[in-house]
Amino acid sequence: MIKMLSIDDFKLISLDDKEIFDKHYKKYPPVHSDNNFTTLISWVEYSKYKYVFIEDNIIIMSNIKNQIQFRPPWGNINKNLFDQVLMLAKKQDSEYPFGVIDNKTKNWLSINYPKLEFIPKREYFDYVYLAMDLAELPGSAYSKIRNRVNKFKRNYTYNVEKITEENINEIHEFLKRWCLWKDCESDPLLENEKKAILYSMNHYFDLGLAGILIRIEDAVEAIAVFEAMNTDTAVVHYEKGSPDYDGIYKIVNQETAKILQKDFKFINRESDMDLPGLRKAKMSYRPHHMIEIFNINKKSI
Repeated sequence: MIKMLSIDDFKLISLDDKEIFDKHYKKYPPVHSDNNFTTLISWVEYSKYKYVFIEDNIIIMSNIKNQIQFRPPWGNINKNLFDQVLMLAKKQDSEYPFGVIDNKTKNWLSINYPKLEFIPKREYFDYVYLAMDLAELPGSAYSKIRNRVNKFKRNYTYNVEKITEENINEIHEFLKRWCLWKDCESDPLLENEKKAILYSMNHYFDLGLAGILIRIEDAVEAIAVFEAMNTDTAVVHYEKGSPDYDGIYKIVNQETAKILQKDFKFINRESDMDLPGLRKAKMSYRPHHMIEIFNINKKSI
Protein backbone atom coordinates (compact mmCIF):
# COMPACT_ATOMS: atom_id res chain seq x y z
CA MET A 1 0.00 0.00 0.00
CA ILE A 2 1.37 3.43 -0.95
CA LYS A 3 1.65 5.89 1.90
CA MET A 4 -0.73 8.80 1.56
CA LEU A 5 0.75 11.39 -0.77
CA SER A 6 1.17 14.88 0.67
CA ILE A 7 2.05 18.18 -0.96
CA ASP A 8 5.02 18.23 1.45
CA ASP A 9 6.47 15.22 -0.38
CA PHE A 10 7.22 17.40 -3.41
CA LYS A 11 10.68 18.96 -3.68
CA LEU A 12 11.86 21.83 -5.86
CA ILE A 13 13.52 20.57 -9.04
CA SER A 14 17.26 21.22 -9.20
CA LEU A 15 20.01 20.46 -11.68
CA ASP A 16 21.12 17.60 -9.41
CA ASP A 17 17.85 15.80 -10.27
CA LYS A 18 18.78 15.39 -13.95
CA GLU A 19 20.11 11.87 -13.37
CA ILE A 20 16.80 10.77 -11.80
CA PHE A 21 14.78 12.18 -14.71
CA ASP A 22 17.17 10.81 -17.35
CA LYS A 23 16.99 7.31 -15.90
CA HIS A 24 13.19 7.43 -15.57
CA TYR A 25 12.65 8.91 -19.04
CA LYS A 26 14.68 6.11 -20.65
CA LYS A 27 11.93 3.75 -19.44
CA TYR A 28 9.04 6.20 -19.93
CA PRO A 29 9.98 8.83 -22.56
CA PRO A 30 8.10 12.13 -22.23
CA VAL A 31 5.44 12.85 -24.84
CA HIS A 32 5.01 16.61 -24.40
CA SER A 33 7.90 19.10 -24.36
CA ASP A 34 6.70 20.68 -21.10
CA ASN A 35 7.79 17.52 -19.27
CA ASN A 36 11.31 17.59 -20.73
CA PHE A 37 13.88 18.08 -17.95
CA THR A 38 15.57 21.03 -19.70
CA THR A 39 12.21 22.80 -19.93
CA LEU A 40 11.39 22.12 -16.28
CA ILE A 41 14.73 23.26 -14.85
CA SER A 42 15.04 26.30 -17.17
CA TRP A 43 11.57 27.60 -16.20
CA VAL A 44 11.78 26.64 -12.51
CA GLU A 45 12.05 30.26 -11.33
CA TYR A 46 8.79 31.14 -13.09
CA SER A 47 6.79 27.94 -12.59
CA LYS A 48 8.32 26.79 -9.27
CA TYR A 49 8.33 23.20 -10.47
CA LYS A 50 8.43 20.53 -7.80
CA TYR A 51 8.34 16.77 -8.16
CA VAL A 52 8.11 13.52 -6.24
CA PHE A 53 9.49 10.16 -7.37
CA ILE A 54 7.24 7.41 -6.04
CA GLU A 55 6.26 3.87 -7.04
CA ASP A 56 8.12 4.04 -10.38
CA ASN A 57 6.39 7.34 -11.23
CA ILE A 58 7.42 10.97 -11.41
CA ILE A 59 4.70 13.46 -10.47
CA ILE A 60 5.28 17.13 -11.31
CA MET A 61 3.65 20.09 -9.61
CA SER A 62 3.77 23.72 -10.78
CA ASN A 63 2.90 26.89 -8.92
CA ILE A 64 2.36 29.84 -11.27
CA LYS A 65 0.97 33.01 -9.69
CA ASN A 66 -0.22 30.96 -6.68
CA GLN A 67 -2.16 28.60 -8.95
CA ILE A 68 -1.03 25.07 -8.11
CA GLN A 69 -1.39 22.38 -10.74
CA PHE A 70 -0.44 18.71 -10.63
CA ARG A 71 0.44 16.64 -13.66
CA PRO A 72 -0.51 12.99 -14.08
CA PRO A 73 1.84 10.43 -12.53
CA TRP A 74 4.27 9.50 -15.30
CA GLY A 75 5.52 5.93 -15.34
CA ASN A 76 4.01 2.56 -14.56
CA ILE A 77 0.24 3.31 -14.45
CA ASN A 78 -1.03 3.03 -10.89
CA LYS A 79 -4.68 3.89 -10.18
CA ASN A 80 -4.06 4.28 -6.44
CA LEU A 81 -1.50 6.99 -7.24
CA PHE A 82 -3.91 8.75 -9.62
CA ASP A 83 -6.56 8.65 -6.86
CA GLN A 84 -4.19 10.40 -4.48
CA VAL A 85 -3.01 13.05 -6.95
CA LEU A 86 -6.62 13.85 -7.86
CA MET A 87 -7.43 14.17 -4.13
CA LEU A 88 -4.52 16.60 -3.71
CA ALA A 89 -5.67 18.54 -6.78
CA LYS A 90 -9.21 18.79 -5.44
CA LYS A 91 -7.91 20.58 -2.33
CA GLN A 92 -6.30 23.40 -4.34
CA ASP A 93 -7.85 26.81 -5.08
CA SER A 94 -6.91 26.59 -8.77
CA GLU A 95 -9.64 26.32 -11.38
CA TYR A 96 -7.58 23.69 -13.24
CA PRO A 97 -5.51 21.91 -10.57
CA PHE A 98 -4.76 18.87 -12.76
CA GLY A 99 -3.33 19.33 -16.23
CA VAL A 100 -0.81 18.80 -19.04
CA ILE A 101 -2.67 15.58 -19.88
CA ASP A 102 -1.80 13.96 -23.21
CA ASN A 103 -4.32 12.01 -25.30
CA LYS A 104 -3.26 8.54 -24.16
CA THR A 105 -3.55 9.53 -20.49
CA LYS A 106 -6.83 11.32 -21.21
CA ASN A 107 -8.29 8.16 -22.69
CA TRP A 108 -7.25 6.13 -19.64
CA LEU A 109 -8.66 8.76 -17.26
CA SER A 110 -11.94 8.90 -19.21
CA ILE A 111 -12.46 5.18 -18.62
CA ASN A 112 -11.42 5.20 -14.96
CA TYR A 113 -12.91 8.59 -13.96
CA PRO A 114 -15.83 9.15 -16.36
CA LYS A 115 -17.02 12.36 -14.65
CA LEU A 116 -13.82 14.30 -15.33
CA GLU A 117 -14.21 17.33 -17.62
CA PHE A 118 -11.28 17.83 -20.01
CA ILE A 119 -10.45 21.32 -21.32
CA PRO A 120 -8.13 21.42 -24.39
CA LYS A 121 -5.22 23.87 -24.05
CA ARG A 122 -4.62 24.72 -27.72
CA GLU A 123 -1.97 27.32 -26.87
CA TYR A 124 0.22 24.55 -25.42
CA PHE A 125 -0.23 21.92 -28.14
CA ASP A 126 3.19 20.85 -29.40
CA TYR A 127 3.89 21.08 -33.15
CA VAL A 128 5.62 17.96 -34.50
CA TYR A 129 7.08 17.84 -38.01
CA LEU A 130 8.74 15.27 -40.22
CA ALA A 131 12.43 16.15 -40.01
CA MET A 132 12.81 15.40 -43.72
CA ASP A 133 10.12 17.96 -44.59
CA LEU A 134 11.86 20.74 -42.65
CA ALA A 135 15.23 19.85 -44.15
CA GLU A 136 14.15 19.48 -47.77
CA LEU A 137 11.05 21.75 -47.98
CA PRO A 138 9.50 19.55 -50.69
CA GLY A 139 6.65 20.24 -53.07
CA SER A 140 4.28 23.13 -53.63
CA ALA A 141 3.26 23.29 -49.94
CA TYR A 142 6.71 24.70 -49.11
CA SER A 143 7.22 26.87 -52.20
CA LYS A 144 6.90 30.21 -50.35
CA ILE A 145 9.37 29.12 -47.68
CA ARG A 146 11.79 27.81 -50.34
CA ASN A 147 11.61 31.16 -52.11
CA ARG A 148 12.51 32.98 -48.87
CA VAL A 149 15.39 30.58 -48.25
CA ASN A 150 16.73 31.00 -51.80
CA LYS A 151 16.46 34.79 -51.60
CA PHE A 152 18.43 34.77 -48.34
CA LYS A 153 21.13 32.58 -49.87
CA ARG A 154 21.43 34.95 -52.84
CA ASN A 155 21.78 37.98 -50.59
CA TYR A 156 24.02 36.66 -47.81
CA THR A 157 26.95 34.35 -47.28
CA TYR A 158 26.69 32.49 -44.00
CA ASN A 159 28.38 29.70 -42.08
CA VAL A 160 26.82 27.09 -39.81
CA GLU A 161 28.73 26.11 -36.66
CA LYS A 162 27.99 23.77 -33.80
CA ILE A 163 27.72 25.49 -30.43
CA THR A 164 30.91 24.67 -28.51
CA GLU A 165 32.89 25.88 -25.51
CA GLU A 166 34.87 28.05 -27.94
CA ASN A 167 31.86 30.08 -29.15
CA ILE A 168 29.46 29.88 -26.18
CA ASN A 169 30.45 33.38 -25.01
CA GLU A 170 29.48 34.76 -28.40
CA ILE A 171 26.05 33.14 -27.92
CA HIS A 172 25.62 35.04 -24.66
CA GLU A 173 26.49 38.29 -26.41
CA PHE A 174 24.03 37.50 -29.20
CA LEU A 175 21.25 36.80 -26.66
CA LYS A 176 21.89 40.18 -25.01
CA ARG A 177 21.44 41.82 -28.41
CA TRP A 178 18.32 39.73 -29.08
CA CYS A 179 16.74 40.94 -25.84
CA LEU A 180 17.51 44.54 -26.71
CA TRP A 181 15.88 44.04 -30.13
CA LYS A 182 12.82 42.42 -28.56
CA ASP A 183 12.70 44.77 -25.54
CA CYS A 184 12.39 41.74 -23.24
CA GLU A 185 11.91 43.76 -20.07
CA SER A 186 8.68 45.31 -21.36
CA ASP A 187 7.00 41.91 -21.80
CA PRO A 188 6.68 39.49 -18.84
CA LEU A 189 6.59 36.47 -21.16
CA LEU A 190 9.76 37.52 -22.98
CA GLU A 191 11.46 38.44 -19.70
CA ASN A 192 10.77 34.97 -18.31
CA GLU A 193 11.80 33.35 -21.59
CA LYS A 194 15.06 35.31 -21.41
CA LYS A 195 15.72 33.91 -17.92
CA ALA A 196 14.95 30.39 -19.13
CA ILE A 197 17.25 30.71 -22.15
CA LEU A 198 20.08 32.17 -20.09
CA TYR A 199 19.75 29.38 -17.53
CA SER A 200 19.92 26.69 -20.20
CA MET A 201 22.87 28.37 -21.91
CA ASN A 202 24.71 28.79 -18.59
CA HIS A 203 24.23 25.04 -18.03
CA TYR A 204 24.37 24.04 -21.70
CA PHE A 205 26.94 21.28 -21.25
CA ASP A 206 25.53 20.05 -17.92
CA LEU A 207 22.14 19.60 -19.62
CA GLY A 208 23.64 17.75 -22.57
CA LEU A 209 22.19 20.19 -25.09
CA ALA A 210 23.21 20.56 -28.72
CA GLY A 211 22.82 23.46 -31.09
CA ILE A 212 24.01 25.52 -34.01
CA LEU A 213 24.70 29.13 -34.78
CA ILE A 214 24.50 31.05 -38.04
CA ARG A 215 27.45 33.38 -38.59
CA ILE A 216 27.35 36.27 -41.06
CA GLU A 217 30.44 38.48 -41.51
CA ASP A 218 32.04 37.08 -38.33
CA ALA A 219 29.00 37.84 -36.14
CA VAL A 220 26.51 35.39 -34.63
CA GLU A 221 23.11 36.28 -36.11
CA ALA A 222 20.96 33.24 -35.21
CA ILE A 223 20.99 30.21 -32.93
CA ALA A 224 19.01 27.00 -32.41
CA VAL A 225 19.22 24.77 -29.33
CA PHE A 226 17.90 21.21 -29.31
CA GLU A 227 18.19 17.71 -27.82
CA ALA A 228 16.75 14.20 -28.09
CA MET A 229 13.29 13.85 -26.57
CA ASN A 230 12.78 10.17 -27.30
CA THR A 231 14.16 7.63 -29.75
CA ASP A 232 12.49 9.10 -32.86
CA THR A 233 11.94 12.75 -31.87
CA ALA A 234 14.22 15.72 -31.19
CA VAL A 235 12.89 18.84 -29.51
CA VAL A 236 13.99 22.35 -30.53
CA HIS A 237 13.93 24.45 -27.37
CA TYR A 238 14.99 27.80 -28.74
CA GLU A 239 15.44 29.45 -32.10
CA LYS A 240 16.46 33.10 -32.15
CA GLY A 241 17.53 35.32 -35.03
CA SER A 242 18.57 38.86 -35.80
CA PRO A 243 15.87 41.21 -37.16
CA ASP A 244 18.50 42.66 -39.50
CA TYR A 245 18.35 39.63 -41.81
CA ASP A 246 15.01 38.89 -43.41
CA GLY A 247 14.51 35.14 -43.71
CA ILE A 248 17.14 34.14 -41.17
CA TYR A 249 14.61 32.10 -39.15
CA LYS A 250 13.87 30.06 -42.28
CA ILE A 251 17.60 29.39 -42.67
CA VAL A 252 18.28 28.32 -39.08
CA ASN A 253 15.16 26.14 -39.15
CA GLN A 254 16.33 24.31 -42.27
CA GLU A 255 19.95 23.97 -41.16
CA THR A 256 18.79 22.51 -37.82
CA ALA A 257 16.56 20.00 -39.61
CA LYS A 258 19.41 18.95 -41.93
CA ILE A 259 21.38 17.90 -38.86
CA LEU A 260 18.51 16.31 -36.95
CA GLN A 261 17.09 14.28 -39.84
CA LYS A 262 20.18 12.06 -39.70
CA ASP A 263 19.09 10.65 -36.32
CA PHE A 264 15.40 11.51 -35.86
CA LYS A 265 12.21 11.02 -37.83
CA PHE A 266 10.37 13.87 -36.09
CA ILE A 267 11.15 17.35 -34.77
CA ASN A 268 9.03 18.75 -31.94
CA ARG A 269 9.05 22.55 -32.12
CA GLU A 270 7.03 23.08 -28.94
CA SER A 271 3.92 25.29 -28.68
CA ASP A 272 2.85 28.70 -29.98
CA MET A 273 1.72 30.08 -26.57
CA ASP A 274 -1.34 31.55 -28.33
CA LEU A 275 0.80 34.16 -30.12
CA PRO A 276 -0.88 34.77 -33.52
CA GLY A 277 2.34 35.42 -35.44
CA LEU A 278 4.04 32.35 -34.00
CA ARG A 279 0.98 30.18 -34.70
CA LYS A 280 0.88 31.33 -38.32
CA ALA A 281 4.60 30.61 -38.75
CA LYS A 282 4.38 27.16 -37.16
CA MET A 283 1.31 26.20 -39.20
CA SER A 284 3.01 27.34 -42.41
CA TYR A 285 5.53 24.52 -41.97
CA ARG A 286 2.74 21.92 -42.16
CA PRO A 287 3.00 19.96 -38.88
CA HIS A 288 2.77 16.19 -39.26
CA HIS A 289 0.76 16.06 -36.02
CA MET A 290 0.15 17.93 -32.79
CA ILE A 291 0.69 16.71 -29.24
CA GLU A 292 -2.61 17.76 -27.68
CA ILE A 293 -2.86 18.43 -23.96
CA PHE A 294 -5.80 19.00 -21.64
CA ASN A 295 -6.54 20.40 -18.19
CA ILE A 296 -9.21 19.11 -15.83
CA ASN A 297 -11.83 21.42 -14.38
CA LYS A 298 -11.70 21.28 -10.56
CA LYS A 299 -15.47 21.02 -10.16
CA SER A 300 -15.47 17.76 -12.15
CA ILE A 301 -12.98 15.98 -9.86
